[in-house]
Amino acid sequence: MRVAVLASGGGTNLQALLDTCRGSAPARVVLVACNKPDAGALDRARQAGVDTHVIADPADGPAMTAVLQQYEVDLVVLAGYLKLIPEAVVAAYDGRMINIHPALLPAFGGPGMYGMRVHRAVLESGATVSGPTVHLVDPEYDRGRIVAQWPVPVAPDDTAETLQQRVLAIEHQLLPAVVLNAAIAGGVTRLLANGDSFQASSGGSVTLSDTLHQPNDR
Repeated sequence: MRVAVLASGGGTNLQALLDTCRGSAPARVVLVACNKPDAGALDRARQAGVDTHVIADPADGPAMTAVLQQYEVDLVVLAGYLKLIPEAVVAAYDGRMINIHPALLPAFGGPGMYGMRVHRAVLESGATVSGPTVHLVDPEYDRGRIVAQWPVPVAPDDTAETLQQRVLAIEHQLLPAVVLNAAIAGGVTRLLANGDSFQASSGGSVTLSDTLHQPNDR
C-alpha cells in the first residue's frame, strides 16, 4: 500500500509510520506533504529518503489531488495536518484518507481543536479518560467515521503537558496499527478494542505492544 502523509509540524506520528512501514512491511510511505516549508516533518522524510512536497495553497484541491495521483497513493494519512482538506480531495480519496486526533471523538474535536488546546479542554472538563482517535476524513473537521480509539486515563495530577505525552505515546502505536491493518485488509477497516488487542472488522486481530496497556506509566 502506497501511503502519503500530510503534516504541519514536527512529524512525530510521521516518524512512527516511517519506523513501521519499512523492510517487508505491507505499507510504504512514498510522499510527505506539508503546508509549511520549515516543518520538521519534511526533514524526517528527507532523512528517510522519502519524497517531499510543499503545499503552496492548502485550499487548491485539484493541485493537491494531482500530486497524490502522481505518486499513485492508495492511502492518505493526516498526521498533525492543521488545514481543512478541500472537498475535491476528500471526494477523490473517499474512504482512503484518515486522520489522527488526540482525544476521544466526538468529544473535544472540531475547528481550532488541536494540539495542547485539546488536552487543556479535556482537563478543564473534568473528564477522567482521554485518548487518541483515528477516523476517516470528510469535509468537516473531526467528523468522519471513527476507525479506532484507545482510552488513556486522566490522572488527578495531570497537566496538559503530561497528558499530551501519554496520549502521544499511544498515537505512535495506534496510527501505524491502523495503516498496517488497512494494507493487509486491502482498505481501511474499523478496529474494535477487545481486551488487550483490537478485533478487525475484516477478520483477525491486531495486537499492540504491552506499553499500550500501561497508559499511566511515566
